[in-house]
Amino acid sequence: MAACGLAGLLCPIAGFGQMRKLSMTGEVYRDRVCAIWTAQMLGAMMGWPFEHKVASVEWVHTLGPKVDHAPVDDDWYYEMVAIRAFEKYGIDMSVEQLGRQWMENSAGTWGSSQQARLLMARGIAPPDCGHPRYNKLWFTIGPQFSCDVYGALAPAMPNVAGAMARRYGHINGYAEGADGGVFVAGMISLAFAEKDVRNIVRQAAQLIDTASPYRKCLELVIRLAGEGKTAPEVFDAVERQWHTVYPATNNAVANGGIVATCVWFGEGDFLKTVNLAYGAADFTDADCNAANAGSVVAAMHGMKALPGELVHALHDSIVGNKLGKVVLTPAVQETISGLAARTAVLGEKIVRQHGAVVSGGKITIPIQAVVTQPAELFRPADLMQYWNPRWKLERAGFGGALGGMPGIRGITFLDSDVLATYPRDEVKGVLLTRRLRIDGQKELSFEAGVDSQRVWRCMVLANNKVLVDKLIEGGNTGRSWQTVKTDLSAFDGDTVTLRIYQRVLIPGRATGNAYWKNLRIE
Repeated sequence: MAACGLAGLLCPIAGFGQMRKLSMTGEVYRDRVCAIWTAQMLGAMMGWPFEHKVASVEWVHTLGPKVDHAPVDDDWYYEMVAIRAFEKYGIDMSVEQLGRQWMENSAGTWGSSQQARLLMARGIAPPDCGHPRYNKLWFTIGPQFSCDVYGALAPAMPNVAGAMARRYGHINGYAEGADGGVFVAGMISLAFAEKDVRNIVRQAAQLIDTASPYRKCLELVIRLAGEGKTAPEVFDAVERQWHTVYPATNNAVANGGIVATCVWFGEGDFLKTVNLAYGAADFTDADCNAANAGSVVAAMHGMKALPGELVHALHDSIVGNKLGKVVLTPAVQETISGLAARTAVLGEKIVRQHGAVVSGGKITIPIQAVVTQPAELFRPADLMQYWNPRWKLERAGFGGALGGMPGIRGITFLDSDVLATYPRDEVKGVLLTRRLRIDGQKELSFEAGVDSQRVWRCMVLANNKVLVDKLIEGGNTGRSWQTVKTDLSAFDGDTVTLRIYQRVLIPGRATGNAYWKNLRIE
């Protein structure tokens, strides 16, 4: 990997009364970029045994004897595709153009990224394919693990990096999901000029609006760490507060809190930082978390931060023709150093566009003070604006089906005209409610669906009177539907509160999602 070797000088400089600047040679910049790509690969590869599985309790420092290259993985493939898109469409490319590149290169294998690819194939273009209206996994980790590259492309410019992460992260996420990409890209950008890992976390957190659940999780990390809590204590607090809200093991918020904690306590040491991710907690996205946190260390120190024996094992090579069952178009066979050099060429263009001076092999960059982005918020209840805005949805959970570890029972999402729900609180269940005057309407009706071999309890009340109380039971295969109708004529002329419940505490039965469509009063 000689092409990634460190040479030249890098130094933050500041004049009295002037904006702080970062000055580095082009060779130093390429070294840092190469380290960011390499750190992602090493961090993820060592973390694969712990991805959505029990955590490590041993020090991890090897890749295994059979490793002689970096295989293609979603942790860096989507970023490679983004580089191709920048090269094709220019540094001001749109998210729609990035989507075209995804389809050309068959990007999008798992999670919200798979959903994005399938949606684009149906004609739902970015940014819609990452939006909760269409993408059922919008709150998961897709943008977070694929936005390191935007920090690499905008060294010492966290606002530029964060803006790119938000814009392009909308291809496979929104709100909390996109917030994760902004935070990671911001940390990596800041790490080019800031050597205190705690300041990197603090400043990058400020890119996210305080109303965001993601920012609230980061503030929990920062507060507890500042109070002297240990890394295991912070990890436990993050998991207790946030992993129960977002059960998917690849959710952005809890995993983002883990990434922040790893950087904070990793002390700028690569192996210490990634090992914190591997041992943080059971059933997390440990490989992606290690890749993100390790990339921050790489941006700080360059290739010298990475263990030489691990770097050598990759032989400066990325190879692969499939991700899962998806055949890549074309197959990948290229060098890490070549990818880094191409990234650096684009990065120089981007920072020059935003006020940097690139001349004589030297790059001088005005260091940006962080500016908080406008809030981007979405709750499961907000799906009603697209499905049936006359009704309110309460207590629906994010769930996690298809989100990381398989077998999680439910998830709340919208698929065309079908609303799927699963409760945040299994005791209270999900509630659909509406208050209205019954004026000539005679009947409430809807279609209730359930997955095969699953069941849920449907209750309908008008004021305090129970009108329906029945089980919605699935067959042996596919999704089953039944029509639920109830007479409202007894309430004609009255103002009533209608309540429809999904209950899931049914002894001895396997419960799951409720599906709803054609909810009418007529």
